[in-house]
Amino acid sequence: MPYVYIYVVDRDFGFAPNPFHGICTLATCKPQIRNTAQIGDWILGVGGGRLKATGQCIFAMQVTQKITFNEYWENSEFKDKRPVRNGSKKMLLGDNIYHYNDETKLWSQAHSHHSLADGSMNEYNKNRDTQSKNVLLSKHFYYFGSEAPKIPENILNQLSYKNGVGHRKYTYEQAEQLIVWLEKKYSKYLNLVVADPFDFDQSDAHYSVQTNKVILASK
Repeated sequence: MPYVYIYVVDRDFGFAPNPFHGICTLATCKPQIRNTAQIGDWILGVGGGRLKATGQCIFAMQVTQKITFNEYWENSEFKDKRPVRNGSKKMLLGDNIYHYNDETKLWSQAHSHHSLADGSMNEYNKNRDTQSKNVLLSKHFYYFGSEAPKIPENILNQLSYKNGVGHRKYTYEQAEQLIVWLEKKYSKYLNLVVADPFDFDQSDAHYSVQTNKVILASK
């Protein structure tokens, strides 16, 4: 039986999740979800107070593939997901940033949203991101970004859902009303980026999980 994971998206850059290039990916942050979620499970990101989007569905993805960081990095299918720091906003926010060297036992972290501002490794971000070696991919997703629709209150009440730290996990049976609402009402938006992320204007930023602060690239 599939499960449904729901968590609060505090910052929405288009990095975690990354909905671009026809595949929605969760490759950083949320290591517990990346460890436990399986193919067929659903992951939903709901807006919070900072985005002034409480109770709104920023994205929903049904996991269609689960691979390792090295598989993600080495597969040419996902080359467009590698960050390009002098590229477009979409390329700046590439989440294909980690690979592991079995000989040296060392991680590499690409110059990215999760590196330090000078492009060197952010050890704290790396340590947290690599608590799970898995990348979740979806070719069955909805990404609404800054046009996130309000989830009906009766559905959230039925789930006893309230925004908080961490994530909530439900059986599909418990959350079926939510998934049915999403798939019926927004079927025409399947696998599309409906609107830019809330924080897309800060696409060149570097983010520290440790301090929860954003450092904008110097112009």
